[in-house]
Amino acid sequence: MTAIGTTTYRRRSKAAFFLLFCSWGGIFPHYLHGLRSFLPTAILTILVGGYNFYAVILQVYNKKQVIPNGGNTHNGKEFLPTVDIIIAARDEESVILKLVNNLAELRYPTNLLHFWIIDDGSQDHTPQLLTKLKKDLPNLQVIHRTRGSGGGKSGALNTVFDQLKSDWCMILDADAQLQFDVLERLIHFAENGGWSAVQLRKAVNNTSENFLTKAQSMEMALDATIQQGRLRVGGIVELRGNGQLFKRKAVELSGGFNEATVTDDLDLTFRLLLAKQSIGILWDPPVQEEAVLTLTALWRQRQRWAEGGLQRFFDYGEGLFSSRLNLFQKYDLIMFFVIQYVLPVVSLVDLITSIITHTFPVYWPLSIASLILAGIAIAQSCQQLSEGPPLPKLNPLNISLGIIYLAHWLFVIPWVALRMAFLPKYMIWAKTLHHGDTLISPKYLVSQVSK
Repeated sequence: MTAIGTTTYRRRSKAAFFLLFCSWGGIFPHYLHGLRSFLPTAILTILVGGYNFYAVILQVYNKKQVIPNGGNTHNGKEFLPTVDIIIAARDEESVILKLVNNLAELRYPTNLLHFWIIDDGSQDHTPQLLTKLKKDLPNLQVIHRTRGSGGGKSGALNTVFDQLKSDWCMILDADAQLQFDVLERLIHFAENGGWSAVQLRKAVNNTSENFLTKAQSMEMALDATIQQGRLRVGGIVELRGNGQLFKRKAVELSGGFNEATVTDDLDLTFRLLLAKQSIGILWDPPVQEEAVLTLTALWRQRQRWAEGGLQRFFDYGEGLFSSRLNLFQKYDLIMFFVIQYVLPVVSLVDLITSIITHTFPVYWPLSIASLILAGIAIAQSCQQLSEGPPLPKLNPLNISLGIIYLAHWLFVIPWVALRMAFLPKYMIWAKTLHHGDTLISPKYLVSQVSK
């Protein structure tokens, strides 16, 4: 099953319109006289800042609508559905052994659990490792694709999707690590809540590596807090790829995985939303993953995330304003589209215009409000009780680091929008490099598995 995406040409034209609209929004206030120049930003500050304060900050203290975590016990008597766990792996020799060993320790009936790993044209020792590991894990199926098969990660997922028969499917990245009881608790949460899909909180397991990994740890906690808040007020929860659970029939109903996108998770979020399939978020237990170690890797990864984020709005924009979404869902999407994508472009154009015209930047109230809210939300996120790797300690230095780190989106979004508007797109799976235990040789791993 393959979902066909929007053509590159249509995306380029929409990206050009988006860029033009945001540029106009950043320029025209400078030609208004007096306090009128601050009217646009004042309106945006009230609308966007007010909604973010209500949906994120206030909801942390809303004890009447707490989203429960997965249960901590399992009585062994309740009905358990079948589950397929799917991993698309390309050149993952450093982490694949640890992942498979982790999967083997999951507490779930083996006759109800099946593992699918798609070797997507790996050129390292991943295929040899999987061949050996398959002998030790009877319910592991390994599928091999050639490197030029196309469709990116979505293409790899579609390779096995038609073969799946289980009630629920879970997608993991190759660097994922799970608690032994995660499936029992996650399935319990999903079925009791009536969700069609659930996203686990993503927890960074190499936080102490450097300042960049610490900042990403805070960012992942912040993202989960924001999503919890949006859900509490009736807004939208987005899938994040690693650690996402969904009903197989829900994905079939929404048309499968789109092979014309660079972010299968964000695209699937909108497809499920338009198919009126509900998505939940679970704080504990989390799915653990590696954070990227260098600024170069971060820039590459965030460009892909930004492009995929914009692509979905360009592809499904008309449907998002249809009757398939209620009024509050539309408002939620508009507010977060403005804060995530519009504001970075407008702010950069505003700054450039202020330098050229020797005027004062007019969007500073909204920018300051956004930074203050981000700092408060980071503090709240790090204070929440959490399982898995510990979150960074709450102190002024860490909060300042988190706020400064988030500023990278002010450069990523405008650059990606500019690139999407003027450069043709070639569909390439630009996967994130996973390091795992770099002290162990892959050849040694192969020799150990073969024993």
